[in-house]
Formats: sequence, structure tokens, C-alpha cells
Amino acid sequence: MDETEFWELVDTAREEAGGDPEEQADLLVEQLVRRDPEAVLDFARHFESRYHRAYRWDLWGAAWVLLDGASDDAFDFFRCWLIGQGREVFEGALHDPDALAGLLGEFDEEIDGDGEDLGYAADEAYERLTGTVAPDLDLPPAPAEPEGTPLDFEQESLLAARYPRLWERFRG
Repeated sequence: MDETEFWELVDTAREEAGGDPEEQADLLVEQLVRRDPEAVLDFARHFESRYHRAYRWDLWGAAWVLLDGASDDAFDFFRCWLIGQGREVFEGALHDPDALAGLLGEFDEEIDGDGEDLGYAADEAYERLTGTVAPDLDLPPAPAEPEGTPLDFEQESLLAARYPRLWERFRG
């Protein structure tokens, strides 16, 4: 599975789910079980590598503003959700986290921002296909710390200055 096919699966599932990340995860599992186990592992590798790429302080700050706070777990689930938003939103957020203010359409605080189930879709599909747990993906280890310069998330004035568009849209 190449990168284009990975993003097509993500986009198709998101569109069919109407943006609901739990439904999107279920639809991804259904799409993946129609493929062979190696394709499912390829999907998992694409997902995991993007998940690690998004482990950045500047993106965590954007998640903090967007979600009105983001613990370690909340940021993990946010990164899964961000991948689930598709290539344009994901890459745009990596390029400029504050651009999420314009990249995101409707944002429902009850369901958006938490894509925990998306992070398990490939594992679930692999187990359903093979009856076994997915093997190691042979990817570099996860970074120990987020990339970039740490931010003090408790300083609202700093967050408002660093993410003016997000702050205005979601906290203003």
C-alpha cells in the first residue's frame, strides 16, 4: 500500500462516517479486512509514521488551544484524530499548527479531537484477518520527547500570541 492509497482509505472512511471518528475507525477496519494482512501492516506503518511525525510541541500547543487543554493521552488521541482528518489537514497542521483554525470545518467538541479508535483500526483488522496480534512494524522507535521547543501551556497570553487564529476561533 502506498501513501496515496493510505490517504484514500482515510478520506473515504471519514466521508462515509460524516466526520465521526469512532464510526470512521469502524469503517477503516471494514475496508482493511478486505485486504491481505501485509496491506494492513502497510497501512499501520503509514499511520504510525505520521503519528510520530506529529509528536511536536507546536502541534501540542495547537491541540491545547483547540481542546481547551490536552493531557498526554489527549494529545495522543488528538494526533490519531488529526491523521483521520486527511492529508491536507494533517500536512497543513504540520506546516503551520495555527492554520488548523482555517483547515477545520465544523468542530464538535463532543466527538472531534479524539481519534483513539483510529489508532487501533489496523491492529483490529489484522487480528480479524489472521487471528493473531500484529507483529512489530520495524519502524524507528517513538521519540522520547516531542520535537521542538517546549511550551508553557498554562500561559494563556503566550498561547493566544502563538496561535492567534485558533485562539480567536476556539477560545476568543
